[in-house]
Amino acid sequence: MIDLQQRRAMVMGVANDRSIAWGIAESLSRAGAEIALSYLPDERGRAQRRAEKLAESIGSKLVIGCDVTEDEQVESMFGQIRKQWESLDILVHSIAWAHVEDLRGGISKTPRDHFAAANDASVYSFIAVCRHASRLMEGRSGSMVTVTYLGSQRAMPSYNIMGVAKAGLESAVRYLAAELGPAGIRVNAVSPGPVETLASAAFPDFDRMLRASAERTPLRRNVTTDEVGDVVAFLCSDLARGITGQVVYVDAGYNIT
Repeated sequence: MIDLQQRRAMVMGVANDRSIAWGIAESLSRAGAEIALSYLPDERGRAQRRAEKLAESIGSKLVIGCDVTEDEQVESMFGQIRKQWESLDILVHSIAWAHVEDLRGGISKTPRDHFAAANDASVYSFIAVCRHASRLMEGRSGSMVTVTYLGSQRAMPSYNIMGVAKAGLESAVRYLAAELGPAGIRVNAVSPGPVETLASAAFPDFDRMLRASAERTPLRRNVTTDEVGDVVAFLCSDLARGITGQVVYVDAGYNIT
């Protein structure tokens, strides 16, 4: 049984109750971890209200708004974690962003500034939060996990710039694992198959992709956010203490077909 009692986990990127980040937060909570959540603030405060309602359902008292493209907000978030907890055991990064038109258009059409924005939000943000989190994990055998997708390795329909960004993210996982390993910190990524979330609405023909995936996977079905969350809980536990620098596929075997 996965035991995360006495562990403190920051889960970044909770949008709603269907998001991958929320499935991960629930799994970590079921395993006994104390959870903090981050969300992307909006002008009307709707994201905050959603995050606070979800946090209440798992007894989380630390909910922080953070735009990861702003260094001051990232620093402030970890300052609040240090103030409340003093230390951190688990960091989960489930954040990615690109201009919608760059997902639907060809990669060669991506403007320079759009390329930079996608990689800033999707790749550099992980590097930045790992830098801050590692300072709170000193002497605690910490674990960091991010979320990627098979489009990093293969040219997938309607993924384009995000595939390039996810390839960079996976490379960052390896370099961070090598850098932080001597401090006892493990860094990994999970790669789910298609999951119906709010973010998936940005991809054309996503419903068709879901059906095609379910028909082709060895298990003949798609995965759930709970299944993704349970794998993350495993990676953050002592059961996975010898695993770092890896991309773990949670896609019902789709990546082998």
